[in-house]
Amino acid sequence: MATSIVTGGAGFLGSHLCDRLLEEGHRVICVDNLDTGTLENIEHIRDPGFVFLQHDVTRHLQLEGPVDYVFHLASPASPIDYLRLPLHTLKVGSYGTHNALGLAKAKRARFMLASTSEVYGDPKEHPQPESYWGHVNPIGPRGVYDEAKRYAEALTMAYHRQQGVDTHIARIFNTYGPRMRPHDGRAIPTFIRQASEHKPLTVFGDGSQTRSFCFVSDLIEGLRRLIDDDYHLPVNLGNPGEYTILQLAEEIIRVTNSTSEIVYEALPQDDPAVRQPDITVARELLAWAPTVELGEGLQRTVAAPSPERAPVAP
Repeated sequence: MATSIVTGGAGFLGSHLCDRLLEEGHRVICVDNLDTGTLENIEHIRDPGFVFLQHDVTRHLQLEGPVDYVFHLASPASPIDYLRLPLHTLKVGSYGTHNALGLAKAKRARFMLASTSEVYGDPKEHPQPESYWGHVNPIGPRGVYDEAKRYAEALTMAYHRQQGVDTHIARIFNTYGPRMRPHDGRAIPTFIRQASEHKPLTVFGDGSQTRSFCFVSDLIEGLRRLIDDDYHLPVNLGNPGEYTILQLAEEIIRVTNSTSEIVYEALPQDDPAVRQPDITVARELLAWAPTVELGEGLQRTVAAPSPERAPVAP
């Protein structure tokens, strides 16, 4: 039986990854300090192979026994969270990644860093391939998250090149699905919460900025394929379908049968104008591509209970 460690395992992505690994027969050690994760995301798990460990990954973690995989997903990931926890976000990207890599080295385990499309900043190349180095404001309000992930990527590659750790880097683009926190500040859970309450949907700027939205089950499939591959450079994982934020708001109003209107607010500083993954590497290397279209994914998200929100009947 393989043993997998999932840092940030009580978060949105982490809890879905724990489910998938348990389905595959893994023993799963879920590590989370519950700053942004919640026990509600894992309370359904009754598998004897599942262990929850409340622990802050910025502190040294020592575990007995063999470990086959280390998935390092821990990090505040929404603007509300990393603006509330700027220093901790930087520490998770640095100390937390160092500790997770050190554990993988000691256990001779495969290591996965959950990086982000935010390493590209406000891109000057579109769509964004892995070869693009990014355009990031290191001292802006988003810099604590963007630079934490960029540093984590550099640290991961250093461990691979100097220490021989079997590392993998997933640059994750916008992902959505059940268990997203309605008040985490990201577009889809915010719009669903507002639409389900028939309140105005708040669109920043004129809504022409674009994003690409990947359903969570597709993303988890990509992570599983990537960590078992022998490729060590970053790989984009996301849905190349590109939508304006205004189109997203209109689609969520349609899916929820809401009477909500759309209102406009000032665009936040350093908000990327475009975001779309070039997934050529993932297609060719992993034979991976998303299968869930936005409309279907939104229907499934709306119908599922999430923390702080009951299911919504579309």
